[in-house]
Amino acid sequence: MENNYLIDSEFLSKEALEKKHRLENDPSSRTDHMKYMEGMEVIESDICHKVMSEMDSYDYTKYTAVDVQKALEHEKCTIEDFKALLSPAAEPFLEKMAQKARLETSKHFGNTVYIFTPLYIANYCENYCVYCGFNCYNHIRRMKLSMDQIEKEMKIIAESGMEEILILTGESRAQSNVEYIGEACKLARKYFRLVGLEIYPVNTDEYRYLHECGADYVTVFQETYDTVKYETLHLMGHKRVWPYRFDAQERALMGGMRGVAFSALLGLSDFRKDALASALHVYFLQRKYPQAEMSLSCPRLRPIINNEKIDPLDVHEKQLCQVLCAYRIFLPFVGITVSSRESASFRNGIVKICATKVSAGVSTGIGDHEKKYEGKESDSVGDEQFEIEDSRSLRSMYDDISGEGLQPVLNDYLYV
Repeated sequence: MENNYLIDSEFLSKEALEKKHRLENDPSSRTDHMKYMEGMEVIESDICHKVMSEMDSYDYTKYTAVDVQKALEHEKCTIEDFKALLSPAAEPFLEKMAQKARLETSKHFGNTVYIFTPLYIANYCENYCVYCGFNCYNHIRRMKLSMDQIEKEMKIIAESGMEEILILTGESRAQSNVEYIGEACKLARKYFRLVGLEIYPVNTDEYRYLHECGADYVTVFQETYDTVKYETLHLMGHKRVWPYRFDAQERALMGGMRGVAFSALLGLSDFRKDALASALHVYFLQRKYPQAEMSLSCPRLRPIINNEKIDPLDVHEKQLCQVLCAYRIFLPFVGITVSSRESASFRNGIVKICATKVSAGVSTGIGDHEKKYEGKESDSVGDEQFEIEDSRSLRSMYDDISGEGLQPVLNDYLYV
């Protein structure tokens, strides 16, 4: 495969421009998005079939107020109940859903809210995803941190009091190979009690290696479970292969990871179907790997740099709240993360109902924590992946959570 991470130079070559034009306008020029590329591990699993069968047959227009009322009255939420709670018929019942969700959250998580921060160590990417700020055709400042720079960033973050970090890269094996990510994990283990990864999907043996380097859990955004829409959004690169991405969490668990996290990017396709598929992905894997810790994120599409190609489907805050409450009622033991894509007021409210984890001190750029945490300028900064809405520091987030009568938690995991 060509080094597509170099494609975003200021002046694209004639050949690169022609290829970009073909990818955008001629579907026949694209590789089969359901066919595995060389080196991609294929696992024998029935999870995908179960999830997609339920999603494909989901007609949320058939549910009525009676169905929603019955779902809320049931002690245990079935798949059919969950479908009703995600339907438009459930929108007038949002207050009742919130009350039930709050009860489930209190029962299983008490009044705790976990806090973490992301650290982007590289923004080179080999994929052409039309909605992403890192895509290989987007002209942005690219950067890959050295180990010294990574450690400097981690020290700054750790000195703020943070104990959990999520390490992220752009999806480029050429620039951010597994060994590079593994060394970053080893550094992170020196400064943090919990280390998460949000990187390109890898094979089981590679997940095992990263776990041995210190990674505790893996987050993978499926983006959308709608395979037809997925094909039109991911035009080039390894990310184009939908089934390999779908099975990433299961490979991570097979590789020994303690936990996995799931998400669709709401607004790319029908958010009700994507929300159903995300939760069922967790539901079926939870039964296959009962020892694993699992969590859901629920981000909405945010503005990105140089983006003119994606018209997001509107998902309003009330609809987002409906999805999150339905998640909690259906999956009472699962962690729910609400990202800095959302406003401070929304996050302050949702942690009192169903969310159990939030990020703080967030930067989606590369190498700029010194500037954000200490106010010092740096020449070595890479552009951000998307715009955030809530920029509160750890201290501010901690105080606000405490002020809501909740208990902020930086770490509750002990190694013996």
